[in-house]
Amino acid sequence: MIVWINGAFGAGKTSTARELIELIPNSTLFDPEVIGGALDRLLPPKHLAEVGDFQDLPIWRRLVIDTAAAMLAELGGTLVVPMTLLRQEYRDEIFGGLAARRIPVRHVLLAPAETILRERIAGREVPVDLPDGEIRVRQWSYDHIEPFKAALAAWLTADAYPIDSGSLTPRDTARRIAEAVGSGEVPACDIVQTPEPTAETVAAGVLLFDEQDRVLLVDPTYKAGWEFPGGVVERGEAPARAGMREVAEETGIRLEDVPALLVVDWEPPAPPAFGGLRLLFDGGRLDSEAAGRMLLPGPELRAWRFASEAEAAHLLPPVRYERLRSALRARERGRAMYLEGGVPVG
Repeated sequence: MIVWINGAFGAGKTSTARELIELIPNSTLFDPEVIGGALDRLLPPKHLAEVGDFQDLPIWRRLVIDTAAAMLAELGGTLVVPMTLLRQEYRDEIFGGLAARRIPVRHVLLAPAETILRERIAGREVPVDLPDGEIRVRQWSYDHIEPFKAALAAWLTADAYPIDSGSLTPRDTARRIAEAVGSGEVPACDIVQTPEPTAETVAAGVLLFDEQDRVLLVDPTYKAGWEFPGGVVERGEAPARAGMREVAEETGIRLEDVPALLVVDWEPPAPPAFGGLRLLFDGGRLDSEAAGRMLLPGPELRAWRFASEAEAAHLLPPVRYERLRSALRARERGRAMYLEGGVPVG
């Protein structure tokens, strides 16, 4: 398993993690900062300059998942990971990728008072050979206090097991974590486990509309970006039936009629993804009563909403949005469309 220690910069994550591996048998420290440092040497400076934080690099998030899984496969036991995660979509992507590998994550949050955080940041040692050390180290930490507070108010406390480490030494904080993890007080994160594909897949999505012709979008907990209700077609399953099954599982809505096909999109492989066929079906319009029976999001979904085509442009990843645009045009014309990589063909 993984014990992920989250918290603001200056909360004491790394020092606590070093103490924790002395308390949990067969445990190893994995600091994802190492991957960020490696990317500084591996990626072109121009590419790095386009992001303000290495967490914004998809390659960093992918390597964190792959490295953690590889370390556990090599060493077994428990991996202790001290790393700040303030963006929920990044938490979902990383924890969802680990869940896909059947690796449970115990998420712990160190949450000292803001005054204590600022005191610790002010007293933090800055390497003498680091240019502009005061700005690069201390100011970076100060700048992330507000984003931490926003995450705390929005989702962190509901997701992680909080520990007020303000008056505790790193050793005492580590003892609290070890006791809470050992007793089961810190449960494994409730996130869907979606096995990673080993070959091309067929996935079926269903478009559902409200009375204003806005389309239903869902926000999965196990990957970044909004999506349509749907999922991977199982062996021997008809794609339209798979879409109906997924809609029922995700939203509680049971479609009576088999939905009509709108789009067939061939998604080319983009390693490490295998690609495959992506189908969109027309699930029809929901009246206000049916929409009101929508289930609250469970472990698989964080949220759902109806969105106009213009609103969807800001929510969906580009290829998924192009797939939606074509599906809406196909719905208007009454004729299914064939796409390759989101682009109509023929």
